[in-house]
Amino acid sequence: MIDQPLSELIRALHRADWDAVDALSVEIGRHGLGNGLKVIGAAFAVAVERRFGADATPSDVAAWVSGIRSRQQGGDPLPVLEMEGLIRAVLGEPELVDSISPETALGAELFMLGQLLREADLSPAELDEFTLEAEQLAAEHL
Repeated sequence: MIDQPLSELIRALHRADWDAVDALSVEIGRHGLGNGLKVIGAAFAVAVERRFGADATPSDVAAWVSGIRSRQQGGDPLPVLEMEGLIRAVLGEPELVDSISPETALGAELFMLGQLLREADLSPAELDEFTLEAEQLAAEHL
């Protein structure tokens, strides 16, 4: 069952517990990379829709991505166009992800999901609500 690891992953991202995120990503990936991408993608989609809304412009997305990349510490920098494409795909331009590799998408979505959750500064009840919404969306696509 994927719901429990997704719930734990969301909570680990919210508190920036990267060791737990890595372990839970492996657990979710055991169900196959495609299913893992769908599960994490569901949480990412909920977070993007909450953060940006229907009126977001490509400039809004680019500014946000630029801001989080400037705060990224260590590791290889994530690719700007792919990060922007993943967000804009959720907002209605799905063709922008056609050329993004699953591995790149997974890494970028996890990083951005963590940023989105921390920015949202959700209360425990709001985090529960977010998690439930993400789990429901993931269940619809598996």
